[in-house]
Amino acid sequence: MLWFTNQLEPAFSSIEVRDEKGASVQAGKAVVDRGGRTRMSVPLKALPPGTYKVMWRVLSVDTHRTQGDFTFRVGP
Repeated sequence: MLWFTNQLEPAFSSIEVRDEKGASVQAGKAVVDRGGRTRMSVPLKALPPGTYKVMWRVLSVDTHRTQGDFTFRVGP
């Protein structure tokens, strides 16, 4: 789950998660939390050990676009 300081526009916000080979490991589409609309998550397939890259793009309700990425590792 990713947290943001502003509410997000769900239709223009996304998360992609890829393995070391660039293959998608998502089990569905990213969803913006309906409660406060400042959180977004994406379901993932079972992740074997390895390094994964998360790439996100969002549009906030005040029309600011932002994007970023980070990596994480799953150990044995």
